Amino acid sequence: METNNGIIKELLNEREKQDEKFGIQNHIDSKWIAILGEEFGEICKAYTENLLIREEILQSAAVCVAWLEAIDRRI
Repeated sequence: METNNGIIKELLNEREKQDEKFGIQNHIDSKWIAILGEEFGEICKAYTENLLIREEILQSAAVCVAWLEAIDRRI
């Protein structure tokens, strides 16, 4: 598998932005599902309005990483 390091760097930068904005989050899974659902809704909205969806996808991916981080903190 080939990895695009530029995208990974963008993802890490987005995670940093999220932590700066919201702090470290340790939600229960049902809350993470709601957050990710909202993010996915923003992707869908951008798509249906013919807007650029890349930033919304990046934000959603960063939420998934944050959720994984929260799960790992539980262990």
